[in-house]
Formats: sequence, C-alpha cells, structure tokens
Amino acid sequence: MRGDHEQQAGMYSYISPEQRVPADHPLRPLRKMTDELFTQLSPRFDKLYSRVGRPSIARERLLQGEIAEEFFAAVLELARTKELYKCASAQTASFL
Repeated sequence: MRGDHEQQAGMYSYISPEQRVPADHPLRPLRKMTDELFTQLSPRFDKLYSRVGRPSIARERLLQGEIAEEFFAAVLELARTKELYKCASAQTASFL
C-alpha cells in the first residue's frame, strides 16, 4: 500500500523549510523538476503497490531524497577538489 506524502513542517519547528531555504537556492529548480516528473510517473508507481496492508513510504519521496543527496555529494566533491588543488599549488610554490 502506497503512503501519502504529508508535509510535517510544524512538527519540529515553527519555521517551515520553505522559509528557511533561500529563494535562489540551487535545489529549488531541481525540486520543481523532480516534482513534475514524479507527478507524471505517479500512475506507474501506484501499480507497484498492493491495495491492502500497511502504507509504505512513496518511492518518489525516497528517490527525491537520493537525488538531493547526490547533488550535495557532487558539490562537496568539487569543493574538496578545489581545496586539494589550492593546497598542492601552495606546497609547490613553497618548494620553489
């Protein structure tokens, strides 16, 4: 059985995630694209679930979390690489 997706922003904080995240944050367009994509794929996802039993987490929510995780992993890896190049070039300059 497929579970519903309900926002529980007020459960942990008085400020919603929408208010916390800046309007120009790079994940906003990504979330919009994934929301549109998962809305189109929703009928296909529905077919994967039993009509009886305990509701489970909707697959598109899990996939959306994975996409965000990979996005931040790529950004972090880029920052690490830049830092390594900066450190390597500083050490090379000190030997000269």
